[in-house]
Amino acid sequence: MFVMPVTRRSVPASAFNGAALHDLGRVVDRLFDDLGVAPRTTLRAPAVDVRETDTSYLLAADLPGVAKEDVKVSIDGHKVSIAAAVKAADAKEGERVLLGERSVTQFERSLKLPVEIDDQASSARLENGVLTLTLVKKGRPGATQLAIN
Repeated sequence: MFVMPVTRRSVPASAFNGAALHDLGRVVDRLFDDLGVAPRTTLRAPAVDVRETDTSYLLAADLPGVAKEDVKVSIDGHKVSIAAAVKAADAKEGERVLLGERSVTQFERSLKLPVEIDDQASSARLENGVLTLTLVKKGRPGATQLAIN
């Protein structure tokens, strides 16, 4: 299953008796802020590019703000799965949060490739918010999780 991010679009003001849809969204957000509701969790499918060579697939996925310790890459035959999470920063001792718009974000994406992947020969690297996987073509049984370098 792929989850796509939702974007807000403006609706003519006449549709809401003088309030546009994005204004209504701000009012609802402010209401939850005033009630002290915890930040919401957002599930996103990261943008992915996949290229192919004779011997491997090269996959690049955008994971902004994610530390390599928070990324999990699993390989199971033809299937490659990426899961990651970015946690909102908590207020430190002596600080007060005046505005907290950044929420917890989870990234999940699975792809099925035409050829089985050699999990032992494959590699993963996370640099500047981009996860780069070199997925070597070859069939191996069983699921394996890649270490992020």
